[in-house]
Amino acid sequence: MNKFFKGSVCGFLNGFFGSGGGVVAVPILEKEGCDPNEAHATSVAIIFVLSLVTAAFYGFSGNLDFKAAWGYIPYGLAGALCGAFFLKKIRADWLKRIFGGIVTAAAVRMLFV
Repeated sequence: MNKFFKGSVCGFLNGFFGSGGGVVAVPILEKEGCDPNEAHATSVAIIFVLSLVTAAFYGFSGNLDFKAAWGYIPYGLAGALCGAFFLKKIRADWLKRIFGGIVTAAAVRMLFV
């Protein structure tokens, strides 16, 4: 698959599900030779730009609740800092297991909720 297709899939999922593109970006980056920790960090940079575009689109179309978003942003920033700190400290094999477990748990939850 070429980068056009892969990037389009990440962007579509991000716009459709709201940052779902990161779930696809990480394995794509790993398959292209990125170390797992590097793939996760690079995925965040990709999704950041895609999320800005998606948020702007939703905002201009009136489908964004800024008041609700601002209630989560400070805590999300704190969580992001902690996650970035711990990403440097975790071994790649454990990172893959944790990521796979979280994605699996989320998928199972979505099936039954």
